[in-house]
Amino acid sequence: MKKIDWMQEVLKRKEALIKDTQELLHIKSVLDEENATEDAPLGKGVKEALDYMLQLGERDGFLPKNVENVAGHLEFGEGEELLGILCHVDVVPEGDGWSSDPYAAEIRDGKIFARGALDDKGPTMAAYYAMKIVKELGLPLNKRVRMIIGTDEESGWRCVDTYFKHEEMPSLGFAPDADFPIINAEKGIADMDMVQKEMEQDLSDASVKVVSFVSGKRYNMVPDYARAIIMVEDNEEDVIKQFITFMQQKELEYSYFKNDEQITLEVIGVSAHGMEPRNGRNAGLYLAKFLADQPLDKKAAHYFQFVSRYFYDDSRGVNLGVAYSDDISGDLTINPGKFSYTPEAGGRIGMTCRYPVTNNMDQTKAKLDALLETEGFYIDHFSDSKPHHVDEKEFLIQTLKKVYEEQTGEKAELIAIGGGTYARSLKSGVAFGPLFPGRPDIAHQKDEYMFIEDLLKATAIYAQAIYELAQ
Repeated sequence: MKKIDWMQEVLKRKEALIKDTQELLHIKSVLDEENATEDAPLGKGVKEALDYMLQLGERDGFLPKNVENVAGHLEFGEGEELLGILCHVDVVPEGDGWSSDPYAAEIRDGKIFARGALDDKGPTMAAYYAMKIVKELGLPLNKRVRMIIGTDEESGWRCVDTYFKHEEMPSLGFAPDADFPIINAEKGIADMDMVQKEMEQDLSDASVKVVSFVSGKRYNMVPDYARAIIMVEDNEEDVIKQFITFMQQKELEYSYFKNDEQITLEVIGVSAHGMEPRNGRNAGLYLAKFLADQPLDKKAAHYFQFVSRYFYDDSRGVNLGVAYSDDISGDLTINPGKFSYTPEAGGRIGMTCRYPVTNNMDQTKAKLDALLETEGFYIDHFSDSKPHHVDEKEFLIQTLKKVYEEQTGEKAELIAIGGGTYARSLKSGVAFGPLFPGRPDIAHQKDEYMFIEDLLKATAIYAQAIYELAQ
């Protein structure tokens, strides 16, 4: 059989690939449980994106299947073994500050700009066209190839949980949802809420009252916006001056306005993926730090001083007493992604902890429980996805290394990440692209984009990988 020029096969389908990618990116597939229906239990947008992929697959001759309206798959080939390609079509909220409509999928400077362009709709379409190429070339395979499509990867992974209750587990596979060359280690992911215990408000010494404080929407995003509504007994102008000075010193965007007796304070930070908080600027933490130094009532002071003491300028869990690092996957990281406080409900901090593959989360949580008991907080809504690690000697990794090196001419180094991909659902599964070395990781940020050149290169790599893994 003659050698296949995989990139040439991609270029033959370039226009269709870009068009279908844009169509998928047009769909606002953000989790929306408030408007859920029986046939769209996670919201209309994510269901629309799932339907789009299943209809595309049916058009192109794949076998489509909808699983409980939260996941689905597209399959071709024959054989007992199953190769899985695990993708997702849900996206995080778009956030503010975009230079174009986040769902317009505008092309400029050789890039497609849209929420989900890099995470994970662009890569999903690259993998889809890779399957399409292998199928249309009629290449002999010994395994079935199945693209598994999720709709809740950015939140609770209910799509994967539901899917594998009904469908078989692939014997090996990859998720096009991270970095090239090959990610064979993923940190554990523990999400939790830290909740303030009941306590008296005690307004006796307070000249500043916090009416409400809110920041962030997701555990796995660095919040780029925070808002507090306060009431100042006297010296309003002095508090406002302190706010302006603080935010200017921190070089942050801010605004404020007065309405009757209330003052609204707003802070604009920089969003980033919660796996590496240092890539962003947490608006909630900066505003909490400012409020912690104000003459607040006992309850509010307790909350804001706790936030400031244990989270401000510390993304490694040092102040919480849970810092940890290993040679395989690096540092434990902490991202407080959701904040809320009112005098009536008290305060909450929703956070994600990305912990190394050799770290024991049971021990880490015990340390947190002990600390919080002394600090007047407790843990609620705790969830834990264990770390994932695949040995370099396995067939999956050896094959992907060969493919990557042949396609790029570069050495395929193994890397570890703090993010969680669907690859951890498989015993033998790795994350494989689409972000090439040297490219900025702008997933979850404003003006998210994917280079068209990278979209094409990734498609060629995935096509060869599918063919060689399924032989």
